Amino acid sequence: MTGPAVLLLDAAGPESAALARAAAARSHQVHAATTTADGQAPAPLAGQVVTDFARPDRAVEDITAYARRHRVGAVLTANEYLTELAALVCAELGLPGNDPRLAHAARDKATMASALTAAGVRIPYTWLVHDDTELHDALADAAVGFPCVIKPVSGAGSAGVTVVTSAAQAAAAADTARMAHRRYGGEGEAGILVQTYAAGDEYSVETVTQDAVTTHLAVTRKVVTGGAHRVETGHSLPVRLPPATAAAVHREVDAAIRAVGIRHGASHTEVVIDTDGRCTVIEIAARLGAGHIGLLLRHALGIDIFTALLDVALGRPAALTPTAHGHATVRFITSPRTGRLTSLTGFPKRGPGVPYVRWRAAIGGPVNAVSANADRLGYFIVTGPDAAEVEQRADTLARQVRLQVEPPPSGGGPDQVRSASTAAMAP
Repeated sequence: MTGPAVLLLDAAGPESAALARAAAARSHQVHAATTTADGQAPAPLAGQVVTDFARPDRAVEDITAYARRHRVGAVLTANEYLTELAALVCAELGLPGNDPRLAHAARDKATMASALTAAGVRIPYTWLVHDDTELHDALADAAVGFPCVIKPVSGAGSAGVTVVTSAAQAAAAADTARMAHRRYGGEGEAGILVQTYAAGDEYSVETVTQDAVTTHLAVTRKVVTGGAHRVETGHSLPVRLPPATAAAVHREVDAAIRAVGIRHGASHTEVVIDTDGRCTVIEIAARLGAGHIGLLLRHALGIDIFTALLDVALGRPAALTPTAHGHATVRFITSPRTGRLTSLTGFPKRGPGVPYVRWRAAIGGPVNAVSANADRLGYFIVTGPDAAEVEQRADTLARQVRLQVEPPPSGGGPDQVRSASTAAMAP
């Protein structure tokens, strides 16, 4: 192969696989930094460096030494937990990357809240809480009110996030936030966050920044569960907002991108738009949106986002102009309760307008009532030229899915979904 090598921080997951394929298609060797020598990889690797992501100083030393030996010319990650490490590695190697002095603000949500507030970005009113006394004080603050949101400082995928409607629910929600799994150790600020609840419709903005020039690719509408745990069960793009609303959203997102030091690469900004068209930024991540948003961009707009991100990381001009004007949506199937999955019927098959289908829960295996993105059981994607027709078809297909879930044995608790059963993908 020719050209500089490409190094992925964490090679597992569909977005990493797509980045690896994009690099291989351009004749780049693909390497990975992992925590274990037998870690999951999207494809055969040219090599890998095993390091400890929970020790950033050591990880930077290990990864940069490896990168210099193997002529690495681009470092990327699709893993939200490693975006700060990616910025540090790129700075050490002199490669295009985000500002290492600010990158922590795209991971630690307390730091993020401070940075966005200082930049004038409209965000929910936020308390950083370390103990029960501070939790009581936060809930007593008239600016918080009910409902409010209690969530971890360091987390992803909606894990540990609870919408609380009364003070009686707060202690349990705080415990849930504290117990939320933190990958690679307990990095970040100790404590949890209490925030005002932002009422309105939920969206995300998918963006690529190169040489500090920002291009907004699409606004994505989110379908979200109700109740205490708000988990995304669908994404649809592109959404056409009224011009004044779109301009206001882009202003807030632009300011958020600058505030957390995103200079080279993707960003995924979650926002809420209220009935008056006002935009509140909930969070920003220095990575491509997960939940197969990259596939939606390709099918709806003709943007090969993974090749574009590779070009950004290599310092080459990225192709970000839409070449199509269609619509795409993904729908996730979840269980209504915790228990054992005994049957599945009506799940869609791959075919025209349904290019991707995957089911990952085993019949006879445990499933969880949905409280985080990890509880999703499967998904399908619907594409087409007309937004209304695509959405209608996706709704029809989703209504045809039937699950039977037996309750857990007496005294049994929730378990993790067991991987694998059926999968189908179109090229």
